[in-house]
Amino acid sequence: MNLIYHVVEANEWARQENQPVYRAGSLETEGFIHLSTKEQVPGVMDRYYRNVPNLLVLHVDADKLIHELRYEQATNNELFPHVYGPINKDAVVVIESNDDAK
Repeated sequence: MNLIYHVVEANEWARQENQPVYRAGSLETEGFIHLSTKEQVPGVMDRYYRNVPNLLVLHVDADKLIHELRYEQATNNELFPHVYGPINKDAVVVIESNDDAK
């Protein structure tokens, strides 16, 4: 399994619970959904979600995604996975609470 990860607020995930796909806000504003490798998750959590409560980490099987996945260079020269469309929920294989991810 080729896992990549997406951090989402629990209330946002719950809001889309009955939908077949998940749409992050960045899909509308940037045209893609931000994801991370396992090694990148702690840095992402520290940089962007330091004091944000009730987070989930979605474990996404990249091989099951129906939309294009690209690894693109970020401002820190790291390559981050981006999916160019909504995430089909059958690709989400684990939903981990932030408390579990620490």
